[in-house]
Amino acid sequence: MNEIILLKNGEIALKGLNRSVFEDKLINNARRRLTDLGKFGFRKAQSTIYVEPKEENIDLDEAVERLQKVYGIIALTKAAVVEKDFEAIKHTAVTYLKDELLEAKTFKVDAKRSDKSFPLKSPQICAELGGYILENFPHLTVDVHNPDVTVVVEVRDFAAYIHGKQLPGAGGIPVGSGGRALLLLSGGIDSPVAGAMMAKRGLEVFAIHFASPPYTSERAKQKVISLAEKMTAYCGRINLFVVPFTEIQEHIRDDCPEELFTIIMRRYMMRIACRIARQSDCEALVTGESVGQVASQTIQAMNCTDAVADMPVLRPVVGMDKEEIVQIAHKIDTFETSILPYEDCCTVFTPKHPKTKPVMKFVEQAEAVMDMEGLIQRAVNNTETIKINR
Repeated sequence: MNEIILLKNGEIALKGLNRSVFEDKLINNARRRLTDLGKFGFRKAQSTIYVEPKEENIDLDEAVERLQKVYGIIALTKAAVVEKDFEAIKHTAVTYLKDELLEAKTFKVDAKRSDKSFPLKSPQICAELGGYILENFPHLTVDVHNPDVTVVVEVRDFAAYIHGKQLPGAGGIPVGSGGRALLLLSGGIDSPVAGAMMAKRGLEVFAIHFASPPYTSERAKQKVISLAEKMTAYCGRINLFVVPFTEIQEHIRDDCPEELFTIIMRRYMMRIACRIARQSDCEALVTGESVGQVASQTIQAMNCTDAVADMPVLRPVVGMDKEEIVQIAHKIDTFETSILPYEDCCTVFTPKHPKTKPVMKFVEQAEAVMDMEGLIQRAVNNTETIKINR
C-alpha cells in the first residue's frame, strides 16, 4: 500500500501574491529535517504539501514526529494513496484503518471532494463508505459529533487519500521567511523559549552566549550547547557565538559602583551582541526578559540596556509569568536542560543590592572610566562560533 504524509498549511494559506515564497521556504525546511531518513518528494497543491517517500523502509512515524516541530504546518497525517475509484477507496479504508476501527466504538466518515469530476458527491461518499464500514465492523455505531475515529477521504487532483485523525502541527510561519535575529542565550529557562517563539514567527535564530571562565565552567558552556541543540528541532540550524566575558566583568567589578554592576554588564552584552549581529546579517536581538521577574528586568533597566542597542530588541515573553514560560519550555523539551545547576555569567559578581531603577546619567558616568571600545573589540575578536545543525 502506497503511503504518504499530508501537511496542512496554517497562516500561509492567508498570504497573498507571495504565498509561494512561504510554501517554498516550508518545503525547504521540511526537506532539511528529513534528510537523514531517506529521499522524499515534495509537491504542493490546494493548501496541502504532499510528502512522498522515494525509498523503501523509510520510517514514516519518525518523519511525522520531526515534521510536527516544523513551523508553518498546522496539521499533518499519514495517508494511504489510492486511485480515484470508489471500490478501491472502500477496500483501502477498511484495510488501512482496521486497527483503529477495531478498537473504537463510534466513528464517522468525513469526505472532501475537490475533484468535482468524481462521480459521487461528498455526502454520498460519506453514506456509502459509512455503510460499508458498518458491514465490516458491526460493533461500531455512527457518531457525527464526537466519534472515536474519523475516517477521512480526500478526493483530490492527483489521487484519493484516506487517513484517520490529523495530528497537530507547530503552527506559525516557516523559519527564515521573516529575516534573522540573534538570541541572547543565557542557559536559563526563558531565553530558549523566547528563541522558539520568534522562530515560530518566521525568524531564523542565531544565538550568543557570554562565558566567564574560570568563574563559569566548561559544563556551563556545554549546557548552553545542549540547549541550542534542543532548539534546532523547532528553530532549524543555529550558529552559536560564545563570547569570552571575564575581562569585562572583572573591570566592571573593579571600576564601577556595585549596585550598577548588573545593568552595566547587560549594556556591554547588548553592545557586543549588536556588533556580532551585524557581522552575521541579523536584523534584531531577542532576549528572554519578562517584566519584573528579576532586578535587571524593570522598565527602567530595559530602557538603559536598549539605549546602547542600534537595532530592535524583541522580548516575546515580556508579559508572561514564569508558569507560562515553563509550559512552553516543557513543550520544546528545553526545561530539564535549563534547570541543570551550572552557573552562568549573570550570577558572577552579583551585587547584594542591585539598582532596580537605574538613572541613565549615573550609569554612563560609571562606564566612562572603562576602555569600552578595547574591551568590546577584544571580546568580539575572541568569540568562538559553533555551528549546530539538525
